[in-house]
Amino acid sequence: MRVKSVFVLLLFVMSSTLFAQKYIIIGWNDLGMHCSNKDFSTLAILPPYNNIYAQVIQVGDADHNPQIVTNNIRVTYEIPGNTYSVGKTNFWDYEDQLFGVNLDPNIGLEGNGLSGDMTATDNYFSVKGVPLTPYTDADLQHEDPFQLGLLKAFDANHQLLASTQPVVPVSNEINCVSSGCHSSEQQILNEHEREGGFDPNNTPILCSDCHADNALNKPGKPGVPSLSEVIHKEHGEKTNDCYKCHPGPNTQCLRGVMKTQHNFVCQDCHGDVRHVGESIKNGREPWVDEPSCGASNCHGSTYAEESGKLFRESRGHGGLYCSACHGEPHAIVPSGNDRDNVQNTDLQGYAGTLDKCSVCHGTTPKGPGPHGIVSTLVQANERLVPQKNELQQNYPNPFNPSTTIPFTIKQAGWVHLDVYNQLGKKVFTVLNAYFQPGSFTAKFNAQFLSSGVYYYRLTIGNFSQTRKMFFLR
Repeated sequence: MRVKSVFVLLLFVMSSTLFAQKYIIIGWNDLGMHCSNKDFSTLAILPPYNNIYAQVIQVGDADHNPQIVTNNIRVTYEIPGNTYSVGKTNFWDYEDQLFGVNLDPNIGLEGNGLSGDMTATDNYFSVKGVPLTPYTDADLQHEDPFQLGLLKAFDANHQLLASTQPVVPVSNEINCVSSGCHSSEQQILNEHEREGGFDPNNTPILCSDCHADNALNKPGKPGVPSLSEVIHKEHGEKTNDCYKCHPGPNTQCLRGVMKTQHNFVCQDCHGDVRHVGESIKNGREPWVDEPSCGASNCHGSTYAEESGKLFRESRGHGGLYCSACHGEPHAIVPSGNDRDNVQNTDLQGYAGTLDKCSVCHGTTPKGPGPHGIVSTLVQANERLVPQKNELQQNYPNPFNPSTTIPFTIKQAGWVHLDVYNQLGKKVFTVLNAYFQPGSFTAKFNAQFLSSGVYYYRLTIGNFSQTRKMFFLR
C-alpha cells in the first residue's frame, strides 16, 4: 500500500509539473498608436513614450482551469531592429529644458529603454515610457509606424516559457507644418498672446506647461483651456480632417475591424473636430471620458467595459484585459494592417478575436464563454467560392444535444451566427468571427438549453437569413 501511495503521489507531481510547463503570453499597446514630435527644438506636444502591456497564462487541461500568472515569472521586451533612438530624434538635446530631467541616452521619461524587463502588477506586466521612434536602425529616412515588438516570458530558472509579437505603434508624422496648416512652428508661438510672462522666443516650449494635458498628466495654468480643447475648437473652424494631426494621412491609426468591415471613420465614435472641442469645454475630460463600447447605440451592455473604465483599462473573462483577445484600441482585430494580426494568428491559427478556447484552456470547455459565445467547431468544406451568402437547414433536426449548421459566404466578411428563443431573445452567439469566402459547417451544442423551438440567424454585412430548429431532450 505504501509503494502504491508513493507511485500515485509521483504521478500527481509529474502531472502537475507537466501542466505547469505550458504557457502563452499575450501583449498589446494601450492606445493602438503613440505619437511623438521628431524635432523638439521649438515646441513639443508629445515626447517619445510608448506603453506595452502583457499577460502570461498558464494553459489549462481537462483537469485544470487556465491561470493568469505573475509570480516567479520574468517578462522581457524589445523591438527587434530598433535598438537606439538618439540621433533619430533630438529629444535628448532638450529633455532638461522641456521636462526638467537629465536622461541617459536612449532612456525615456519613466527610466526605461528600448529593451529590458517588464514590471509585474496585479495580474499583468507592463513597461511605460519606452522611447521608441518610428525609424528602424536599417532605415533612418522612412517611418515604420507599426513595428513588431518581441515579448518573452521566463520561469524562475531562466527557461523560456513563451514569446509573442505585438505591434508597438509610434509615429512622428504629427506636424503642424507638414500638414499644410502653418508656415513654421515659430509662427504658431508668435500667434500666442504674450500673457503671464509667456515669451515665444524662449524655446523650446512644452505646450502642456500652459495648456493642461491629461495624456502627460500636466495640469497647465489656471484659466487656460486644455490643449485638447483649444486645438480642437480652433481647428474645428477650419477642417474636419482628423488625420491632419492623428497622426497624419500616411499613418492613419484607425486600421482595425471598425474601419475595414464597418467603414467607420474617427467621427463615428468621437464626433467631428468642433464637437470634440466643445464637449471638453462643457466638462468632458479628454483621455478620461471617451466613447464606450457598451453604449446603447454601439455594442450594448453585453459588450460593455468595466464600470467607470475605458476599453483599454477593462478586464473581463478570467481577468483578461479586453485588448488581450480583441487587440489594441484603433486596431481591433482582424486589422487591415497584417502585423496587427500576427499575434492571434500565431496563437490560434487565424486572424481575428482570440476566440479559440483551447488556446488558454488546453481543451474545448463546455458552456458559453465571454459575451455568451459558445465554442464552436467550424469546418471548411470546399475551396470553391460560392455564388451567394446562404444559411442552410441544420441537421439533424430535431436534435439532441448537437447539430450541424451549414452556411456559405461569397466574399470575406465578419460573420455572426446567433440563436434566438421563440420570444426573439438572443440566447447564444455561435459565431462572431471574420471568414474568407467558402462553404462551412458549424457544430452547435445546445446542452444548456431547454427543449423547444429556436431560431438561428446568419448575418454578414447587410445580409441576414433566419431558419428554425427543434431541440428535443
